[in-house]
Amino acid sequence: MSDHGHEHDAAHEHGSGGHAGHSHGVTADADRRWLGIALTLITAFMAVEVVAGIIASSLALVSDAAHMLTDAASIVLALIAMRLAARPARGGFTYGLKRAEILSAQANGLTLLLLGAWLAYEAVRRLVNPPEVEGGLMLATALVGIVVNVVAAWCISKANRTSLNVEGAYQHILNDLFAFIGTAIAALVVVTTGFARADPIATLVVVALMFKAGYGLIRDSGRIFLEAAPADIDPDALGDKLAAQPAVVEVHDLHVWQITSGQTALSAHVLVEPGGDCHAVRRDLEKILQHDYGITHTTLQADHVPENVLQVAFPGDTADDTAHCDDSHGPVHRDEPHEH
Repeated sequence: MSDHGHEHDAAHEHGSGGHAGHSHGVTADADRRWLGIALTLITAFMAVEVVAGIIASSLALVSDAAHMLTDAASIVLALIAMRLAARPARGGFTYGLKRAEILSAQANGLTLLLLGAWLAYEAVRRLVNPPEVEGGLMLATALVGIVVNVVAAWCISKANRTSLNVEGAYQHILNDLFAFIGTAIAALVVVTTGFARADPIATLVVVALMFKAGYGLIRDSGRIFLEAAPADIDPDALGDKLAAQPAVVEVHDLHVWQITSGQTALSAHVLVEPGGDCHAVRRDLEKILQHDYGITHTTLQADHVPENVLQVAFPGDTADDTAHCDDSHGPVHRDEPHEH
């Protein structure tokens, strides 16, 4: 007896009730407003910094200005991705365009890595042959930049940072803040000691931070594109927990993935013991998934177990030898010792 039709209706009811949990107390309009304020601050200061960097002959200032350009681009990209993700699902895009935000996060991570590589090259070149640097102007500009980036970072922190899209823009701003702090320290060294190599050294420190942030964004967004399970969920442990529930004989074809950051989906085939209530089992499993894992987008196909699965296994048989599906994807979970 298949419960697939009833499951489909219940999944719609269950899913619609769970969407509110993705807001995290921050509306999309509020996100766009905070990002817009940060974008205005950064764009205005960037123009000033480019002029100051050229006059002071400071690579650290010019690199900060270049980084601020990517900051502005990352925020614009985030705002566009938010608009696309908010569009309703239609046609062939059955999830809508929610993964536009993940594309934005990947682009932000990639620009951090590429910009970092260019700055690393320039910094090494200046270490070998350091130019004259105007430390006073460099210091004054860096101090103003710290203030601007603190305000911009605070604005973006008010948005929903559980979104990789917003987190990408935030990481850009945060790394720019670190860059200005490094530039200010380097400028102080230049002013007090005349050591011009402090400028490219500060740049290399910031490059290391950029590589770290860029790698993190590409790694996390890549997991979503490859439909890996969320980093905080162990699918094997989850499957074992579902299989241990009353009346459940077996759970297989278990898939856990993210539609976009903060929205996890799950599907599985559940075999229920003869005489068990498939509807009740499915509802109980959905409650566990929502309460323990925060998963509300679920598709659970519940069926009564066929006779061949109930047969006593011979010594040496594995779980896969008695699986219900001929082409089962992933391990079979039962409430008994088994290999994953």
